Amino acid sequence: MDSEFEIEFENVMKRLSAQFGDDIDAQALLFLIGVQELGKGPAKFSKNEKLDVMHIAICTLLTPYGYYEYEGLDKDGWPHWKVNEKLPALKPGQQQQLIKQAIVEYFKINDLVN
Repeated sequence: MDSEFEIEFENVMKRLSAQFGDDIDAQALLFLIGVQELGKGPAKFSKNEKLDVMHIAICTLLTPYGYYEYEGLDKDGWPHWKVNEKLPALKPGQQQQLIKQAIVEYFKINDLVN
């Protein structure tokens, strides 16, 4: 794995861990991105809604790669995407690397990293 990329990812994780006062893992980070993209602010979510929030994050992160295309909000204000391109079959380590790379790009695109 590219060492520069790993350093960038670790910097994102350290920054967020310092901001939230706890160690942040990739799952927690996906949840935070999903909440941010949902745009409803802090809220209590059911278990299914938490999964939906994480799905929002995945779709948001993979949209720049062409896998998803944003369609708009439903009547309840939840965003929806359509699948543009089926994700290739990836091994778990490759999936994790793709998500990490997408997270780093998300923070760069949104000017959230130094």
